[in-house]
Amino acid sequence: MKNFNRLFTILQLLLLTNSIFCTAQKNETPATPLNESFKIAFGSCAHQDKEQPMLQKAVKLNPDLFIYLGDNIYGDTRDMNVLKNKYEKLASKAEFQELKKSTKILSVWDDHDFGENDKGRHYPFKKESKEIFMNFWEVPQNSERRTHDGIYGSEYVKLGDKTLQIIMLDTRTFRDDLLKNEPKNSAYKNDYVPYTKKDSTILGNKQWKWLENELSKKADIRIIASSLQFGHEYNGYESWTNMPHEQAKFVDLIAKTKANGVVFISGDVHWGEISKMKTNNSYPLYDVTSSGITQTWTSTESNKNRIGDVIIQNNIGLIEIFYKDKEPLIKLNLFDKNGIVSNHNFLLSEISFN
Repeated sequence: MKNFNRLFTILQLLLLTNSIFCTAQKNETPATPLNESFKIAFGSCAHQDKEQPMLQKAVKLNPDLFIYLGDNIYGDTRDMNVLKNKYEKLASKAEFQELKKSTKILSVWDDHDFGENDKGRHYPFKKESKEIFMNFWEVPQNSERRTHDGIYGSEYVKLGDKTLQIIMLDTRTFRDDLLKNEPKNSAYKNDYVPYTKKDSTILGNKQWKWLENELSKKADIRIIASSLQFGHEYNGYESWTNMPHEQAKFVDLIAKTKANGVVFISGDVHWGEISKMKTNNSYPLYDVTSSGITQTWTSTESNKNRIGDVIIQNNIGLIEIFYKDKEPLIKLNLFDKNGIVSNHNFLLSEISFN
């Protein structure tokens, strides 16, 4: 009887141990599959007068696509000849030429290549600046992006039986002025305070209508290129948190359209981080911020939504989509000149309504 009890106890321990390991395996980050992936590299904040070795780093990553997220030059002018000359400086750089030869490039703008620091719809040369932008980035003459005010647009990539949608937002042409933190209110941080009324916009009515139509289209994975951070915690600098009603409107629109697979990429802030924003009516929204290609900042801000490490060195982002897997895996990566500094992996099913 004693031997039987001892044997029964051993069997219980074995079953318990097996249960623990099975549970752990279910919660582990999935192993990197061996199947083919689609690579999207991206970055922002690249001063035309500085060397840009991070572009060489991007080329070595062998991306299928590179997306510029704004401040692609530092124009900061109302003289369109000056703006053109600064684009020409970028074009003359060997690092940029190497990138351009190696992969397709898409682009959105932010304030410094739009025209002036922190400017929005009141910048008087936005139409002229758009024309220079479109020509420099070789946007096709028949592109929808040339048919309306602003630079917003979309592209699609077929990945096996999956569809990748690239949504490029314009966060400048239609954006209302921000509320300055003047005189300084100690309840708020840095330059700007959030709007408390819904009488301001980032995207403008026409772009919002266009966006709803785009999110209603069939796609499995949607990369949303926003020059401004979306998924982080308010810190008083420019971002979607300056107009929380617009940020909430975006989340509600994702839920309304049942748009699966949304991942934001952003720039602007001169540091890199990955944010995971929890929502009440949608799946978690990831925002991968890569900034800058040449620019850095003296400090970073707290961010309760941050996962992984913050990068204060020059950096490049990379999203890998392992689309041939039965359960497609998405890898979010941030690189400095030495390699990966921050990364996060998840299954496509984790950002889906299905």
